[in-house]
Amino acid sequence: MKRYSFLVVLFYSSFTFLSAQFSAQEIVDKTIENAGGSRYDNAIIHFTFRGKQYRSKRSDGLYELERFINGPDGIVHDVVNNSGLERVIENCPVKVVDSLITKISDGVNSVHYFAGLPYGLNAPAVHKKLIGEYTIQGNEYYKIKVTFDQKGGGTDFEDEFMYWIHKENYTIDFLAYKYAVNKGGIRFREAYNSRIINGIRFVDYNNYKTDDLTTPLSDLDRLFEKKKLKLLSKIELKDIYVYVDRDCC
Repeated sequence: MKRYSFLVVLFYSSFTFLSAQFSAQEIVDKTIENAGGSRYDNAIIHFTFRGKQYRSKRSDGLYELERFINGPDGIVHDVVNNSGLERVIENCPVKVVDSLITKISDGVNSVHYFAGLPYGLNAPAVHKKLIGEYTIQGNEYYKIKVTFDQKGGGTDFEDEFMYWIHKENYTIDFLAYKYAVNKGGIRFREAYNSRIINGIRFVDYNNYKTDDLTTPLSDLDRLFEKKKLKLLSKIELKDIYVYVDRDCC
């Protein structure tokens, strides 16, 4: 009888524990809402990154991701939108050779993707999986693995990402990714300088690396805690300006 009672208690305890767990989608939804939510959908965001000007515009599913570069022939204005890539030099449209379209588009997309996190994590091509939890610097985190469909996942659809989301604050405090271009690499980023600008959260990052490309992304939290990763650079957004259509939010 005692053994039966113990099994009943164990069953209901396990059921309660499992019922209390969030799915990866629910965690990401809470994180996006905490960082800006619907404000992202109708926002114009300006910022400077490594001396280049960037601007994103979103409105009801339409988007423009822009970059401005001081080139030898004047201001180069690249725009990635729903239709593809456009390039303008000193207000004159120019044709981009096929061999450069992917490189330019990826360069623009990548900067906007990281600057806009966690917004991009609900794109249709994104697959999210909760793989566990981990404690970093005394804080508990959900570990979310992210992969991409080939269709809609961009030219780097085979890249793998991981996000450490604070279990109470629902903020991305750490992230990692493995990429294949330029002989491949692994990066681990530590967020700092968190600030809210017109209702949208932005962060900067300490950017770390490991030279062992066989390292699973899921092990990087442990290596970071043991100070086994090398600080490569800092990722800093400057001169941030945000305009949000007040009628939408």
